[in-house]
Amino acid sequence: MGDKRKMFIYGGIIGLIGAILLKFGNPGNMGICVACFYRDIAGALGLHRAEIVQYIRPEIIGFIFGAFLISVVKGDFKSRGGSSPLIRFFLGFFLVIGALVFLGCPLRLILRLGNGDLNAITGLLGYLVGIFIGVQFLKKGYTLGRSTDQPKISGYVMPIVAVALLLLLIAKPEFIFFSAEGPGSMRAPILLSLVLGMIVGIVLQKSRICTAGAFRDVILIKDYHFFWGILGILVVNFIANIILNFDAFKLGFEGQPVAHADHLWNIIGMVLTGICSVLLGGCPVRQTILASEGDADAGITVLGITVGAAFAHNFGLASSPKGVTNNGKIAVIIGIIVVLIIAYSVVKEANKARNQKKESVKNA
Repeated sequence: MGDKRKMFIYGGIIGLIGAILLKFGNPGNMGICVACFYRDIAGALGLHRAEIVQYIRPEIIGFIFGAFLISVVKGDFKSRGGSSPLIRFFLGFFLVIGALVFLGCPLRLILRLGNGDLNAITGLLGYLVGIFIGVQFLKKGYTLGRSTDQPKISGYVMPIVAVALLLLLIAKPEFIFFSAEGPGSMRAPILLSLVLGMIVGIVLQKSRICTAGAFRDVILIKDYHFFWGILGILVVNFIANIILNFDAFKLGFEGQPVAHADHLWNIIGMVLTGICSVLLGGCPVRQTILASEGDADAGITVLGITVGAAFAHNFGLASSPKGVTNNGKIAVIIGIIVVLIIAYSVVKEANKARNQKKESVKNA
């Protein structure tokens, strides 16, 4: 019971911080959204020109700083990588395409539920279906291989990038874009966002909470350890929103901020995100934390997420409160086909190698 309580508290801290960030200015039902935040950063850097979603989000910088510092203190920081980086890049790319069709990462999905957005239920259904599909490949031997030790500087790339982003956020040079309206203009104060982001980064690094990992473990090995963390996020966020954001709390499907009610594509978009999260070994927030503690493979995934988010807005793939675009629908279908081909190919190669090894042992 002690571990369950601890995980629930860890999750509760994240849920509370999501409500606080919402209270102090972040977009509706978006106290924290890793996919949306990387999209905003991509826009601020000029990788896309959707003017309403451009801002260097201090929360992401805080996640990186917090996870990096606590991993160094705990001795968890280690430069590692080399595990199928190009595949990871494209899995991250398609992961965020699915998330932006739904309009939110898996963590925002939980926070949307915590503020009464029932459209997130269909997103959750799709996410669970995607995770279930991904688990079937794990059962058949899917693996991207082991990472190996890398030069130390490799592990410091994410913290260095975070420092650079913070300097750009503070200096606000002319070549960095900041939204004057829309979700990108809705911001909690920089210092508050940075500090709370660091707390979330520390909690996530210590607890290793991952939305995909939690549901994967329930499906694969009937282990509910991380699920208690997800439950903590939802329950505490719900209570905190009732107390802090009651005027903005709205239970239902219609009129939810930065959301749409196209349930079929909520499901299909999050199926893609769920499959990719399992194949990558973690959801977007988990990839961010891993990258912050020296994992270059997770760093490549984060790069794929950022590029994918920019691509989504440059080519009209991302949804809006008006609904899902035709380009977005096509991209999700293509994404599902591509990631299934990747997974099938990896399993086929892994099983071939395993059979050859058995045969060589048999003939020895």
